[in-house]
Amino acid sequence: MSEEKKMAGVAELVARSRAAQKQFEFATQEQADAAARAVCKIVFDNAQTLGPMAAEESRMGCEADKIAKCRNKSALIWKSIKDKKTVGVIRRIEEKRMLEVAKPVGVVAAVIPSTNPVVTPMGNAASALKTRNSIIFAPHPRAVKCTALLVEMFQAELEKLGLPKDLILGLEEVSIEATGELMSAADVIVATGGPGMVKAAYSSGKPSLGVGQGNVQCIVDRDADLKDAAAKIILGRSFDNGLICLGEQTAFIPEEKFDEFVREFKAQGAFYVEGAEQTAKLREGIFPGGGPISREVVGLSAEQVGEKIGIQVPAGTRVIAATAEKVGSGDDLCREKLCPVINLMPYGSFEEGVAKMVENLEFEGKGHSIAVHSNTPEHVEYAAIQCSVSRCIVNQPAGTTGGGSPTNGFTPTTTLGCGSWGNNSFSGNFNYEHLMNITRVGYPYEESYLPDPEMAWD
Repeated sequence: MSEEKKMAGVAELVARSRAAQKQFEFATQEQADAAARAVCKIVFDNAQTLGPMAAEESRMGCEADKIAKCRNKSALIWKSIKDKKTVGVIRRIEEKRMLEVAKPVGVVAAVIPSTNPVVTPMGNAASALKTRNSIIFAPHPRAVKCTALLVEMFQAELEKLGLPKDLILGLEEVSIEATGELMSAADVIVATGGPGMVKAAYSSGKPSLGVGQGNVQCIVDRDADLKDAAAKIILGRSFDNGLICLGEQTAFIPEEKFDEFVREFKAQGAFYVEGAEQTAKLREGIFPGGGPISREVVGLSAEQVGEKIGIQVPAGTRVIAATAEKVGSGDDLCREKLCPVINLMPYGSFEEGVAKMVENLEFEGKGHSIAVHSNTPEHVEYAAIQCSVSRCIVNQPAGTTGGGSPTNGFTPTTTLGCGSWGNNSFSGNFNYEHLMNITRVGYPYEESYLPDPEMAWD
């Protein structure tokens, strides 16, 4: 199909989406809730089909983890939004004599990453429908079939509810140009993808909610239980074969406990690469020539990564660990590695360890997240203050909890803002509130709060 025909197809798609949204614009809260619930529930009910399909089509990740993610995220996201008011007057601020009235934003363009081709569109759609918007997915080329099936399933659920099926659509002909055209034509963009796509979203001329690059730094305090910390770090790093942007990338360990921690790490299923020659082979295999990460290793299991780069890894290995020669830009192993490989490094004082985390974040991943294993609140707060990140995850596996979990209060999501540090328009976890316009109604006070200008300085 010619680019001209693709562009015409995008325009037609947006027109259909806009017409459907106009029909949905004044839906009741019950209708909006029913629609949002339906897209979450259909993913929950079909996790056994959708999880393996995502792994097969994208050729990355772990089937079992993708099934778990379909089930867990669908339930968590729905639970987090089901009782929230998004229609009509959503808040009355009596002391200020003000009301807040929720309005939809219109047509949402959602750019979907290959790393999360089921749960990201589900979460984006649930937020869009909860706030009476329509949504159009722009899938990654390695997830076109997944997206098409999801659209079909979501539309069937909308029709059961008597709602326009065009509230959820997907690009039928995928290309960079078509995605760009969609972003320019939509009212709001949610861009969950690589830096290039996020930059394109911000350059589209439309309000955009983009994400930043991950490179989660982790520190284990001296008072932490090494066995517990090792288990949680391995879980976070290995989940879905290391594809999660929240997965731990470098862990700093007290220097006098480093060898003990490595032994514990190995006992729990990690393989530790020793020696400069083997470490160099690992580094080169992941970042050939010091360039971008090799697509050949992204989303592979630890055993597959070892086989691909020529390092013999025992069967059943969950994570490959190594120690970089230098912190920050001095060693590529300090970067984000989208496979189950982690960098372990020793530190002296806790302050020195945090400084090393900061250096790695300045190299890559500033604005995203850190993980702290500590029983000293002052140390947790010190790390949170010193590191320019949107999330500080305490005594938990970052890879499985920073995007929302029953174990913490982070908003359940798959779209993680990194603030101005990561060149994003928001910091924190994306949710339905980002897709609402608010009309604020203000009544006059019965008495001026500043009748005498001098009172302002009392």
